[in-house]
Amino acid sequence: MKSRFLVIFLCLVLGVVSVGAQGVAIKTNLLYDLTATVNAGVEVGLSPKWTLDVSGNYNAWTLSNDRKWKHWLVQPEARYWFCDRFAGHFLGFHLLGGQYNIGGLKNGLKFLGTDFSQLSDHRFQGWMAGAGVAYGYTWVLGRYWNLEAEIGLGYIYSRYDKFECAGCGQKTETGQPHHYLGPTKAAVNLIYVF
Repeated sequence: MKSRFLVIFLCLVLGVVSVGAQGVAIKTNLLYDLTATVNAGVEVGLSPKWTLDVSGNYNAWTLSNDRKWKHWLVQPEARYWFCDRFAGHFLGFHLLGGQYNIGGLKNGLKFLGTDFSQLSDHRFQGWMAGAGVAYGYTWVLGRYWNLEAEIGLGYIYSRYDKFECAGCGQKTETGQPHHYLGPTKAAVNLIYVF
């Protein structure tokens, strides 16, 4: 069902936009690929200095009975290019939204008010929405291929249910809010430009 929406979205974008020189790009985030997260993005030129990038990712893997890392995320972003679009420096303004079911991931990380170490012994299931700003740079590798690096910071609001452990169903908290401020985007994208 979700793949059907992606195909329809791509057809609409490609049908509405006139495909000229460097008008549309498709991409994959190599950092997500390293975590076996299925991801894809499409970027469309809106004007000589502006593009619209829409990316999504999906991870449905249960690592083991006591470790889960499941989520989906959609992240649209308006980009302003300092020189030519699809090359050089850019600033991005992004939104994001998705759902997650994650737990049993051993760590001791506490970062900017968020205690990620709770993921070691508990499971969290909920939704998130947020916004942020990003900076990136795109290197032209050839006529059709680019490589892009991007980092973004922003805010995410989330509501979650907390469970006693990753593999069990004993709920300990319901509908808890969480405010996150920090990195909201990290990408090393391999890009094919039409």
